[in-house]
Amino acid sequence: MCECCTPRTSGRIWLFVIAVVCGIICGCSGVAFLEATGKYCSEIFVKIFRCISMPIISLSVIVALSSYGSDRSMMKIWKKTLSYTVTTTIAAAALSAILYVAIAPQNVVMDFEATAATKLQSGEYSKYLINIVPDSIIGAFANHQVLSVLLISIIFGLSIRFIREPDTKNTVISFFKGIHSVFFTITKFIVKILPIGMFGFITVSVTQLRAGTGLKGMGSYFLVIIAANILQGIGILPAMLLYKKIGPVKLFRAMAPALSVAFFSKSSSAALPVTMETAETKLGVNPKISRFVLPLCTTINMNGCAAFIFTTVIYVMQNYGVEITPITMLTWILIATITAIGNASVPMGCFFLSASLLSSMDIPMPLLGVILPVYSVIDMLETSLNVWSDTCIATVINDQFPGQPN
Repeated sequence: MCECCTPRTSGRIWLFVIAVVCGIICGCSGVAFLEATGKYCSEIFVKIFRCISMPIISLSVIVALSSYGSDRSMMKIWKKTLSYTVTTTIAAAALSAILYVAIAPQNVVMDFEATAATKLQSGEYSKYLINIVPDSIIGAFANHQVLSVLLISIIFGLSIRFIREPDTKNTVISFFKGIHSVFFTITKFIVKILPIGMFGFITVSVTQLRAGTGLKGMGSYFLVIIAANILQGIGILPAMLLYKKIGPVKLFRAMAPALSVAFFSKSSSAALPVTMETAETKLGVNPKISRFVLPLCTTINMNGCAAFIFTTVIYVMQNYGVEITPITMLTWILIATITAIGNASVPMGCFFLSASLLSSMDIPMPLLGVILPVYSVIDMLETSLNVWSDTCIATVINDQFPGQPN
């Protein structure tokens, strides 16, 4: 039984359905107390996102960069895997940027408080982009400076790999893994109470709709995400395979069982056993490579997540009055790539991470309440793309290292 079919998961789906219905009822009621309750819940979850966003992003990146490839015999394979992961993830984010410019999603019409938009347009956003190098490590976290935290985390993660004393290195890695596990557990608790947050976001969104909000641009926003995932899957990744003289159609047919599990379970981890077994039996991938590369890719190779993070953050920022310049887009291609690679493997991870990034910049959250109910469908497509990308990378690496013993 896949994850999505377990009784516990089915019960949680009903909780989300109830949250959406209650949010709609409260938002349409016109009762000040109910509207205030929804707003109160949404504000609490914004604070929660702000509280844990920086530690999650930082620890995920540090653990991802420091934990793999300690075995010298696998060092080249680790480096190749990381190289292909970064390349395909950047391609996914860049493709979504191109589609965003081409499709040009229109704003929804929202009545919002001029908080983040006013501050960012007055020049604070430019300083936010320029001041990548922090003058204090603690200050970068305390002030929610996303770029600074990412820079610090990359430096820490890569530096740990160059510690010469094995015992010290393992101790440091174990420390960061332990703290990461703590925050991973915290995020799972938060996901369990997420229906309360959904109720708050939906209530605020419906209240905004009653006040004259129009959702005309939402269709084109979803189109950007869906098109980015599809074109990455049928264009960018097959082009990489063809360049390496590997037939993409044959590969896709062989991996159909794993891709189906990924689509319906919405979990790369749930599909991993099928992915490895299919890659080894139908594609002839060396077990030593498949059992190292595929679990690693499941952790860090998130093409679909990069496309979602970029498109969602840019779209929400645009809706709240932030000027979207070419520099802004290039910056967020980089941020989306790094945060997707460091994305914690939790349910709704991409949505959760996008919300954390937005809340770290004081961007209002109600628009995410409109996106949230549709995210489940997007998540199915994203997960399938991630597993397809994992398979492509594993196959290419297997072709480059034919001499590895079984």
